[in-house]
This record gives sequence, C-alpha cells and structure tokens, in this order.
Amino acid sequence: MLKYTVILIPEEEGGYSVEVPALPGCYTQGETKEEAISMAKEAIELYLESCQAHNELIPQEFGIESLIIAVREPVA
Repeated sequence: MLKYTVILIPEEEGGYSVEVPALPGCYTQGETKEEAISMAKEAIELYLESCQAHNELIPQEFGIESLIIAVREPVA
C-alpha cells in the first residue's frame, strides 16, 4: 500500500483545496474536509493509474514529516 502526504488548505469562500506534494500537478478540492480527503484519494489513484498507463515510474514518498509549529505574533 502506498501512502502520500496531502495538504488541506481552507479557502476563504469555503471548502478546501488539496495538494499532493509528491505528485506534481495533483490537486483537487472539496466542500468539506471529508469530501476533500475523499477527492484526494481519488485524484491520487487516477494519477498513479496514468503513470502506469504511460509506463512511468510511480512516485514514492519517503521520510516526509509534516508539523504545525506555533510561534508568537510580532509585537507592533
């Protein structure tokens, strides 16, 4: 089973954009977080099927770790 990091980006007008950093050009969106994740899974599967159909190597993701770090706001 392959695993990929996805980045969910909340949009100002609502919903989420999704990016898959290990798969260039693999983007999608969804109205809810759950829908965005479901759409990401589908987009990744289609991306990998396209790689296979074109005899391209399937990109692997190794050692990527994602963190959210809290920092102080600058004082005016």
